[in-house]
Formats: sequence, structure tokens, C-alpha cells
Amino acid sequence: MIQAVRLARLLAGLGLAAILGACSQEAVNSPYQVDAAGRNVLYTAFAQRSPKYLDPASSYSADETPFTYSIYDPLYQYEYLERPYKLIPKAAASVVLPAYFDKQGKRLLDDVPGESVAYSLYDIPIKRGVMFQPHPAFARDAKGAYLYWPLRAGALEGKFSIPDFPQTGTRELTAQDYVYAFRRLASPRVVSPAFSVLASHIAGMRDYGLRLKEINAGLNGKDSWLDLRDYGFDGVQALDAHTLRIKVLGKYPQFKYWLAMTFTAPIPWEADRFYSQPGMAEHNLSFNTWPVGTGPYMLVESITNRRHVLARNPNFRGDPYPCTGEPGDAAAGLLKDCGKPTPFIDRIVMSLEKESVPLMGKFLQGYYDIPEADGGGYGVAMRVAAGDSAEKAALYKDHGLQLLTSTEAQIYYFGFNWLDPVVGKGDSPEQQEKNRKLRQAISIAFNWEQYVSIFLNDQAQVAQGPIPPGVPGYQDLPAGMNKSVYVSEQGRAVRRPLDEARRLLTEAGYPDGRNAATGQPLILHFDSAGGLGSSATLDWMRRQLRALNVELEIRATDYNRFQEKMSRGSTQMFMWGWVADYPDAENFLFLLYGPNAKAAKGGENASNYQNPEFDRLFEQMRFLDDGPEKDAIIHKMTAIVQADMPWMFGYFPKSGGAYQAWVRNAKPTQMVRNALQYYRIDPALRKTSIQAWNRPVWWPLWLLAALALAAVYPAYRVLRRRERQTALDEAPTSGGQE
Repeated sequence: MIQAVRLARLLAGLGLAAILGACSQEAVNSPYQVDAAGRNVLYTAFAQRSPKYLDPASSYSADETPFTYSIYDPLYQYEYLERPYKLIPKAAASVVLPAYFDKQGKRLLDDVPGESVAYSLYDIPIKRGVMFQPHPAFARDAKGAYLYWPLRAGALEGKFSIPDFPQTGTRELTAQDYVYAFRRLASPRVVSPAFSVLASHIAGMRDYGLRLKEINAGLNGKDSWLDLRDYGFDGVQALDAHTLRIKVLGKYPQFKYWLAMTFTAPIPWEADRFYSQPGMAEHNLSFNTWPVGTGPYMLVESITNRRHVLARNPNFRGDPYPCTGEPGDAAAGLLKDCGKPTPFIDRIVMSLEKESVPLMGKFLQGYYDIPEADGGGYGVAMRVAAGDSAEKAALYKDHGLQLLTSTEAQIYYFGFNWLDPVVGKGDSPEQQEKNRKLRQAISIAFNWEQYVSIFLNDQAQVAQGPIPPGVPGYQDLPAGMNKSVYVSEQGRAVRRPLDEARRLLTEAGYPDGRNAATGQPLILHFDSAGGLGSSATLDWMRRQLRALNVELEIRATDYNRFQEKMSRGSTQMFMWGWVADYPDAENFLFLLYGPNAKAAKGGENASNYQNPEFDRLFEQMRFLDDGPEKDAIIHKMTAIVQADMPWMFGYFPKSGGAYQAWVRNAKPTQMVRNALQYYRIDPALRKTSIQAWNRPVWWPLWLLAALALAAVYPAYRVLRRRERQTALDEAPTSGGQE
């Protein structure tokens, strides 16, 4: 009987396990507890590794920007919704225009030619009442002494995160915090990719960096902290508690964009001193791991290569959500939160997902609100997948996923080396015109619309010139059309026919793809990086030229060798790209500026293009502030390169995001890095959606339980029969004793 009871218990256990397995099935893939779905928390992921640098002086990687731009307050920011991109104040009270001075210190008129300006002064007002996040570096006792400076021996025992310090404090942001940040960029104890550029523009900064090296070497390790309050330079000063002055050499209108980057975010001296104490580095306590800012969020949990959590900064001032945007933003619901204080979300949880398949699986189950906070490719990839699969398209539509894309401030172009005798400038006026017609014929033959369709799944915009959308000076069709390659038909740009390309090829001296003088076939050379000589892309390029009876020979090398050839100017044709550092036409047109030639000057003009009129206009344009005059010059420069054709302009790539239906105010963008501040979620919709999408499937488990019962029931019957027979055999017989 005991064995039968055990068997019955076993069967009951199997049934219970099946029920519990069904109940837990809903949460098996969730990166958080199921009851957390209804909280005002955004869940997302990060790939590969935790961010390496959260120190604003050092951070320069895209995966770090969701943290740095959420925690720190640069002086300026970009308007979240408007395009072209527009600078607006962040920690500054206003975006200021500089005052210009000559060498004698005399104030000049605002519209003075840039060459007359010896230096520019930016007097930037800082908002009042901006407070730093709670942090132990600011904590003081009743007498005003700092609680965690200096730390006594053993005080760091058991402390490996900022929340391990029980006491915190705060104080108001001042102009001196920005002064300290600029000084720190020059410190030999900080590695900053921005220092060399800024030091070439800010008065005295380069010499200041050299002086700090000498001072630091003289310390000989006696001090653990290099107090930058004791050493300054004239280029960056605090005129008072809420006015910052920056002295810029000459006239440099693009300097304002640097003030929207976290390189120039404020650094409180108390935090620098706090993190400089012995033992801090060994406990992984630094600006790189635990930043200190005045932004909308603060880091409250950080488990390396596992999870990072941002929480609302309780001291944040609540900047209002924007009320203006692009045409269509209102219809898309992006202006519904106009004027409301941000941020809207209480916490942001970022969990490690090493592989894209489980990440996407959890996203489709609703457990992630967006796949990655910095991932600009998921919207593009999922739109492509929906185009390839009706099943996926139906799934995405059923889930209400927002797959949004935008054309970014980037360009991929096909370059002709201006130094090459065949496709370059040419050594005589007659040869120059022939070479130009050859480049034009090639540009007509290269069907970039087809390239974008085949290789980019239509997730790019064919470029008509060097300036991408969103950058002031960009011209949409038909005004911006490249007339050397396209004609206008009913407002659309239509590629010129191949017969016209063949005519141009003949006029260039290559009838039917052969040299008119020698009869030899025209063979052009494309230098490819990475050894991709047999790739589908290069095969496509060959077919484009073959339509003109021109052969394309691929010279494939690794990237290091390719860079060497580019630096020597020994290529003929190549393909390269550029991502904007800031949304100014200067940041693209300088790629064609003669004095920036890569072969002669080591600059970024990879085509080694030179045109005296273009260079003259560039030197005029670079000193102009945004406005009609600058736009007019940009349009002239664009027309020049459209006619000269040192590039086939290629395409502007698209990037985008994937967002659940309950994520509001989503608008993908490369340039605006503080988007987390503007997102809003509907936790109730998320909770009901997750429940609907992840309902447990009961019937396979009940079937499994039934099959298990059917399998063991015959054995159970036999066992019961044997136990009964044993009981009868052992029972005593009735009757009296003998």
C-alpha cells in the first residue's frame, strides 16, 4: 500500500509541476518581475559590454551617450523635434551671440568680415537654481565639514557603489563648475578626445595643458588630487556665479555646437576631489562609473556587464517638453505633452543582452520597451524584415510596434581622385573638360536608386549633393537637384538616360568604352578596403560600368593599406563616408576644401579636390552665422561640386528605432542624444499587452499530464492487485486452537 501511495503522490506532483510550469511560463523571458510591468519604468537593453567612459571629458562612444546626456547638463542642446537642427539653451539661460574684437581689443561690428576678428568673447548666462544630484561628495556635517573628505583608513570597506554611502548632499550649479570642466580637459590625468580641437580654438588652452603637465610632474605623487581651482587660464573664466566667459581665437561660429556636447558639461570640484582619494579606483569609484551631474537622471545601480539603472534626479528643475516641431509632428501625437515638465519616466533599467535573437524575442513579447537606448538600426532592420515577410509584418502591426526611421546627418560618397590623370582634374583646359564629362558619364551610369534598393532595402536617401537633410543649407527637390545627373519631371529627379552617358563618354575621348587615340579599352580602378574583391557590391559596380562598355578593376586591400594609399593620393576611385560632428554645412563642405587635401595636407579632403572659387566661398562661408546669406553661399558651393563632380554623392543612410505602442514621444535622431528625457510610457497598456501576448498555453501540459497518467495507470493497477493479494495471504485464518 505504501508504494501505491508514493506513486499517487508522484502523479499528483507531476500534475502540480505542469500547472506551476504553465503559471510561470508567462514570466520565463521577462528581465524583470511581472508585477513591475505596471510601474513607470522604461526597460531596455545594452549589448556586448557596459559603457567604458561615463566621464564627460573622455566619453565619445555612442553606447555611452544614453547615460552621459541623461546625467549631465551641457550649456546648450538641440531642439528635440525641429529640423533642421536648432540649438536651444539647456543649463544656459540663452544661446548667445559672441562679441568680436580686433588685435588691439577694440569691439567690432557683428557683421565684420571674419578675417578681421582677432578673438571672440562668449558671455554665457547660467540658469539660476540648477542643483546637482544628491551625492556623497557634497555631504556635510552640522558644522559644515565634508563627511567624506578626507576618508579615514578603512572607510571604503564594503563600499563599491555610490549608494553604499549613506549621506548625500547637493549645491547649486555655478559658472565655476564649467570653468573647472574646461580646465580638466587639459589635465594630464584625464584623456579627452576633445582637448586638441578645443585647445586650437580657445585662447591659452594649449599652453595651459603644457603647464599642467609640468605641475603634475612636480607633485611627485605627494598629492593624490590636482586641485584645478589653483591653476587657470584666461580663455575660460567665471565673471560671476552665473556668467561664464569663453575667449575663442578668431571667429569660429561652429564653436557653439561644442557647447551642446558633454565634453563641456560641468564638473563640481568636490566630486573630483572625492574620487581622487586613495582606494577609490580599486573600488571602481570614479566619474567613469558613477557620474555626477545636474541632468534629469542619475545612476543608482551599476552592475558591470549585467544591469544599469537610471532614476529620476530629485533635484532636477523639470525642463518643459517642446511645443514646436516638424510638419507632421502634431498629427503624430508628438506635441501632446507641450509645456509639461520632463522627464516623464521614473526609472530606466538597462539589462545586458549579448545576443540579438533573445533581445528581439523579449522585445516582441513586450518585456523591453525599446531594444536598445542607443540602437539606431532596429527600426530600419525591422522595417526591412516586415517587407520581406508578410508574417512578420502582420505580427508587428498586431503588436502596434512603432518602426520609425529618419535620414541622418551622414553621407557615403564615391570619390574620384583629383590627382589621377584619367578621372581627376586634368592637366589642361581641354583635358579638364574631357575628364569632367567622363565623371559625368560614370555618375549617370551608377544607378544609386538601384543600389539603395538592393543593398540598403530602400533605407537610405539618394544624395543630390554633399549636405544631408536636417543640416541648414540643405535643399530639397527640385531646387537641390544635381542637374549633371538628373532632369526634373513633374517635380521628381529622374536619372538621365544611358544614351546620354554614352554620348558624354564619346566626347570624353572614349567612344564605346575605348580610347579614341589608341583603341585600347578603358579600364578604371576601384580601391576597396577589406579585401572585398568578390563581394556583391563590387559586382554591382562592375555591371554599372559594363553598360558603357567600360571595365572596372578592383584593387582590394586591408584597411590599413587602403589608408596608406589614400594618404599618398595613389588611388583612382574609392568609396568613403562621413558622420557629422555637428549639424553645420561646414562640417561636410570642408571635405572638399582644397587646403584640407589628404595627400598634400593630411586633411579630410580624400578626393584631393581643388577649385579656387569653391575654396574662396568656403573661406567666406565658414565665418558666417546661420541665415539666408550663409545658405546662399552653401547653394553656390553645392552647384560648383555638382558641376565638377569630384564625388558621386551616393546616399544619406537612415537610422531609426523600434518602440512599443505604449512608448510616447519617440522620434529617432542621430544628433539629439538626450531623447530619454522626453519619452513617456503607458504602463497600464504595457501590462495588459504583456498578459495578452504571453498567455500560457495550457492544453499541451494537460495532454502531457494525461499521457503520463495513461502510461503509469496499468502499472498502478498491477501494483494495487499485488498489494491486495499480499494482504490476503498474510491475513490470519478463523477457528479455535487445537
